[in-house]
Amino acid sequence: MILRILKKQVLDNLEKGKVIGLFGARRTGKTVLMNEIHRELDKSMVLFVNGEDLDVSEILSSRRVSVLNNFIGDYKYLFVDEAQKITDIGTNLKLIVDSFPEVSVLVSGSSAFELRNKIGEPLTGRSRFFYLYPISQLEMNEDYVTAKKNLENRLVFGSYPQVITEKNNQKKISVLTSVKNGYLLKDILELDNLKDSKFILNLLRLIAFQIGQDVSYSELALNLKVSFKTVMRYLEILEKAYILFSLPGYSRNLRKEYSRTPRFYFWDNGIRNAVISNFNSLNIRDDVGRLWENFCISERLKKNHYLNRYVNSYFWRTYDKKEIDYIEEDNGILNGYEFKWRQNKIKAPKAFLESYSGSSVCLVNNDDYLSFIS
Repeated sequence: MILRILKKQVLDNLEKGKVIGLFGARRTGKTVLMNEIHRELDKSMVLFVNGEDLDVSEILSSRRVSVLNNFIGDYKYLFVDEAQKITDIGTNLKLIVDSFPEVSVLVSGSSAFELRNKIGEPLTGRSRFFYLYPISQLEMNEDYVTAKKNLENRLVFGSYPQVITEKNNQKKISVLTSVKNGYLLKDILELDNLKDSKFILNLLRLIAFQIGQDVSYSELALNLKVSFKTVMRYLEILEKAYILFSLPGYSRNLRKEYSRTPRFYFWDNGIRNAVISNFNSLNIRDDVGRLWENFCISERLKKNHYLNRYVNSYFWRTYDKKEIDYIEEDNGILNGYEFKWRQNKIKAPKAFLESYSGSSVCLVNNDDYLSFIS
């Protein structure tokens, strides 16, 4: 059993009269984590239900205190898995918190979409949200030798819980293919009753081949034969579904700095490879650099989120092709990172160092990476 970092954080924040939201993509372990938290509490005090159960959904969307009182009874904790399935969930949770101030509420939402807003608006000041990602290197608690041994596996197959626990590569592929074809698309297609899964996968394939590159919305729209706005809308949905994330370009001092469009990355390398149906070993791939950059940045963001490091993340590029893969802005200081799989040296852009006093640029390669992500 891998200890999830959020377990202690969620437990510490389970307070009377408050709602904790646990969000993340499907199959990242939200239900398992809720069960782990459940085991830490007095089980007789926890009412654990699933929002996909029609009876539960009807009760928790009733807006009737008498019905809720009969349902909750003497329980001190209400756990609702798949809470996004419940109509007007935010208003009903507010009613529960207002009517039963001794109850602590924990809800999960696969991909969340608008669930955060639905909960947050009625419960301002009485809710807190946590995000569960595929297992991070930080959570693996591996020494350097073990981490290096498992590195290629992580780059190719990613770190979804069920993938990590599978020993056979063919079974890993089967799990990822199942996630890609089913769970990954389920929430997306449910939003606004979308039906075109082929379009979504084609968009993801185009993004998968552009890791670490500037994304042109117009070019994507042209390739997919849709409008500019449609591409932007679907990319926003994919970010809300915790499949992709974006980095904006950093620009403050130089006229020649480029910051018009973001760069997109996958939260999990395995999903990225499933989208392009390529699980080949690294020695016969031509995209090792993209895999390495995606892995390092996604793992760094997980680390920052779990350790509550409040930094701003960017890439940096100029119109004359000087660039830095990843930048963190922390208290006004810029720290840049270049990701090179085997390279031992880099030359930091002079324009960047001269323009931003106190800034630095470091190399992250496959020998010297573990402290950056764990």
